[in-house]
Amino acid sequence: MRCVTALPSDVEPVGTSLADRAYVAIRDQLIMLEIRPSEPIDDDALAQALGVGRTPVREALKRLEGDRLVVTFPRRGTFATGMDITDLAHISEIRVQLEPLAARRAAERAPRAVREELDALAGQIEHLDVGQVDRTGLMRWDLAVHRSIYRAAGNPHLEDVLVRYDNLATRIFCLFLDRLASVDEHVGEHVELLRSIAAGDADRAEHLARVHVTGFEQAIRAVV
Repeated sequence: MRCVTALPSDVEPVGTSLADRAYVAIRDQLIMLEIRPSEPIDDDALAQALGVGRTPVREALKRLEGDRLVVTFPRRGTFATGMDITDLAHISEIRVQLEPLAARRAAERAPRAVREELDALAGQIEHLDVGQVDRTGLMRWDLAVHRSIYRAAGNPHLEDVLVRYDNLATRIFCLFLDRLASVDEHVGEHVELLRSIAAGDADRAEHLARVHVTGFEQAIRAVV
């Protein structure tokens, strides 16, 4: 059997401006917990590390504050947003409504070329060697699946909302990943979901997306 260990291609297009690039780079560090929850953010150090000026970094941090990934306090500075179990309930309450909707719309609306891409992604996930992929790699695969479904739904407003909340959910996932025993099952659930969308089975896709989101919340709560 062919095993896949390589990371997926870029999860989403990166803008051309320095601020866009800084935004994506800092956002990924926040999502993957390279910048830990509640950790202070040094914009000078970030600018130096990213090879950009302070202005693009500050613009990026303003966007990230709108994404609830950072928070700024007067006279104290900017910090990575903290996390607690209440966040999981609030985020899941939104995702359990919107993730199934996106899956349904993707199954109903996605053109043939997009369905073929989703089916191909399912094949890659099916042969993914989970034991040989590190935490960051697993999260990139998870993000790639969800982003692909959001785009396939054909509603940019729905996509924007779901990307924001999937980012927040991924932070929680990363926080507890080392304690979860069923990561391979979670990743594997994407295969049937993607193939249901590719086949145009909207009812099945909606159901699987809902099960996926509720299962994620239950798995996290079991190890808290």
